[in-house]
Amino acid sequence: MIIPDLLTQRLIHELLTLKEAPCISLFMPTHRSRPDNIQDPIRYKNLVKQVKASLLKKYPASEIHKLLEPLEALAADTEFWNNSSNGLGVLRSTGLFKVVHLQIPVEELVIVADSFHTKPLRHFLQSADRYQVLAITMDAVRFFEGNRHALFEVELSDDFPKTITDALGEELTGKHLTVASFGGVGGTSGNMHHGHGGKKDQVDDDTKRFFRIVAGAVYDRYSKPSGLPLLLAALPGHHYHFNMVNKNPFVLPNGIQINPQSVSIEKLAELSWEVMQPVYLEKLETLAGKFNQAKSDGLGCDIIEEVVEAAAAGRVDTLFIEEHRIIAKRLRNTDGTYKVTDLTQPKLDDLLDDIGELVSKKGGNIIILPKEIMPVQTGLAAILRY
Repeated sequence: MIIPDLLTQRLIHELLTLKEAPCISLFMPTHRSRPDNIQDPIRYKNLVKQVKASLLKKYPASEIHKLLEPLEALAADTEFWNNSSNGLGVLRSTGLFKVVHLQIPVEELVIVADSFHTKPLRHFLQSADRYQVLAITMDAVRFFEGNRHALFEVELSDDFPKTITDALGEELTGKHLTVASFGGVGGTSGNMHHGHGGKKDQVDDDTKRFFRIVAGAVYDRYSKPSGLPLLLAALPGHHYHFNMVNKNPFVLPNGIQINPQSVSIEKLAELSWEVMQPVYLEKLETLAGKFNQAKSDGLGCDIIEEVVEAAAAGRVDTLFIEEHRIIAKRLRNTDGTYKVTDLTQPKLDDLLDDIGELVSKKGGNIIILPKEIMPVQTGLAAILRY
C-alpha cells in the first residue's frame, strides 16, 4: 500500500519552491467507507486521463510515460482506496511524487502547469483548529489527526512501536499488562490491572519504558514537524504513567480518560473536540490580541497594498486570512514588483491566496481564521517583523 505523506509546512515549502515543469496537481473528494468509496478509484482514473491528455498537448508520449507511472500505480492500489479520508491531493513532477489525505472534501481539480497548485493543501494546513490524538493501550497504538469537523486515522509506519512487545522486545521484564473493564461506558470505570507472572513494579517499569518510547517517536515524527496540540486518549492509570515520562511539549494537560479501543472513531472525535474547543477558542482570542497589540505598536497592517509591499520585502511575520473569503484579483510578479490585476478563475486562485503564498515563500506564518474571529474587515491582517 502507498503510504500518504504527512502534510507539513516543510512539504508546502518544497512544493512552492519546486519549478521543474510539468507540475501535476490533482485533487478530488474521497470517501471513508463502502459503498461510497467504490467509485473513488474510477473517478481518480478519469482524472489521470485528463492529466495525460493535458500533457500530450505539450510533450511527446515517450516523455510522459515515466511521469504517469506512479499515478497509475496508485489507481491500482486497492488497499489505499480502502483506507481513504475525505479528500485526496496528488502532486507529481520529475523526481517528486506526493500523496496527501485531507480531512475535508475538495473539488475535483486537475492542473498541469509550471508550478504546483497548493491552495487546498495550504488552507487545510493553516487552519487554526487542527489537533492530533494519540490513542494508546498495551496492545495497540493508534494515531489520529482532526479538526472541528472530523477525525481520521494516520497510518503508522511499519517500524513504529505499536505494542509494548514491539517497543521492548527482549527487554520486556514483566508479563503483558492486561486490562479488564467492568461497568463503565468505554471502559472508563472499574478497571482492574493484572500483571500475570511478574511483580507490579516490573509491570509499571515496562509500562513507563513503553510510553517513553512511544512519546519520543510521536514527538519526532508527528508533533515536532506539525506543531499541533496532542491529546492523549488512554485509561486513567495510563495517563499517570505517560505523563511521568513524556517530554513532548505539545501534549495537552487535559486528555481523554477512556479505553480508546472500546469507542468508535466518531465517538473519539466527539470526545476530542470537547477537550479541544476551549483550547481553540483561547488560541483565537490570543491571536486576535497579538494583532491588535502589534497594530498599536505600529507593526500591524490590514491595508492590502501595504501588506503586499511588506510581504514582497519579507517583513510579514504572521498573516491572518479570513476563512472562505475570496477577492477576485490576483498578484502578478513583474520585474520583482507585485501588482494587483483582474482574476478570471477565482476557484483556482484569489488575491488573498496569492498574498498568503508570497508570505509563505518568504518564511512567514499563515493562519486561516473564521470570519467572526478576524480582527479586521479587509480579509487579511499582518503582523510585521519590522
